Amino acid sequence: MTDAQARLREALKLVGVALKTAGVPFALAGSYALWARGAPEPHHDVDFVVAESDRDQAAEILADAGLQVAEPPEDWLFKVYVDDVLVDLLFRLNGDPVTHADLADAEEMEVESVRLPVLGATVLIKAKLAALDERACDLTKVLPAARAVREQVDWDDIAEATADNPFAVVTLDLLARLGVIAPRKGGRQDRSFGV
Repeated sequence: MTDAQARLREALKLVGVALKTAGVPFALAGSYALWARGAPEPHHDVDFVVAESDRDQAAEILADAGLQVAEPPEDWLFKVYVDDVLVDLLFRLNGDPVTHADLADAEEMEVESVRLPVLGATVLIKAKLAALDERACDLTKVLPAARAVREQVDWDDIAEATADNPFAVVTLDLLARLGVIAPRKGGRQDRSFGV
């Protein structure tokens, strides 16, 4: 583990425990949630989700805990800094408001000796695939995570939810061709691309 990863893990615990202690519904999200489920450890930042209706309360709790809260121009998250480590608090995922019902589906897991709610693998991979587009199509962040959590994912649900995103469709086809997931019969990814 690098020093940067150690600082990310400490920030994860600090923010998670602050939200948990305050009783604000939340869940670990993004690449660190996938890491908690067996994917490779990320090196950039930590993501949590809170319900859009709890957004202001969560920001206030974290500011009261002595953390620096920043309001970026994006209208779907706010940022918290634990020293120089960035933690994103998302209240919308792929344009949809996070609700208490979304958070109720999170699974309590031990993450770095702390019990925290963690979003499910299907939700996490769906969000990664839905975010793929011509400006952000780095499959090195998607393929290893998908391979690591493949048994935890409802791939039919993901295929249906991302069917209108050609980048996601092609990524699912690639995962099937690599033997990570089963090919979908009769679906869009069952087509041959001449390979």
